[in-house]
Amino acid sequence: MLRGILISAVLAFSGIALLQGCAATIIGGAATGGAVAHDRRTTGTVIDDQGIEFKAMQMMNDHPELNDHSSISVTSYNYTLLLTGDAENDEIPKRYARLVSEIQKVLRVVNEVAVGPNATLSEQSHDAYVTTKAILALFDLDVPGFDPTRVKVLTQKGTLFLMGLVTREEGKVVTDQVRNVDGVLRVVKVFEYIER
Repeated sequence: MLRGILISAVLAFSGIALLQGCAATIIGGAATGGAVAHDRRTTGTVIDDQGIEFKAMQMMNDHPELNDHSSISVTSYNYTLLLTGDAENDEIPKRYARLVSEIQKVLRVVNEVAVGPNATLSEQSHDAYVTTKAILALFDLDVPGFDPTRVKVLTQKGTLFLMGLVTREEGKVVTDQVRNVDGVLRVVKVFEYIER
């Protein structure tokens, strides 16, 4: 029952995300955001992460010299801020990473912004599809106590990013599972490991 509801939510958010042009970010948050009750983060941390993302996006809007020459997405999970997307040159994401590192409560900034042209609508659609397949693949894992909604998944030009509070065993199994998803070119783990 839960699996069916989550699959429906992921697929619904896939369509919405494609229409809005930020598929990877929205879909990555859909499974996690829709299952806050299962999240290992406290409610306060979830709210803080949302606030960090808002402040980071506002900071980008406040700097047109960065915003006009890049397409950077931000995802905060347990005070780790992941930067993905594209920029015209290497200095733009470096400068932005320095700016967002000063946001209150940010503990770590992971800069995975690629230098090159912005993702096309076709690439965004493909990334949304890959993200959806990866999320669904996590429901096939048989690991005691593992809840797939605790892993945030997003894709950028075939690179799959994984975030979440997981045990080392969970992280390994999740990574091995999504590596086999068609369309995944590379997997980047931004996990925070916990002891069970």
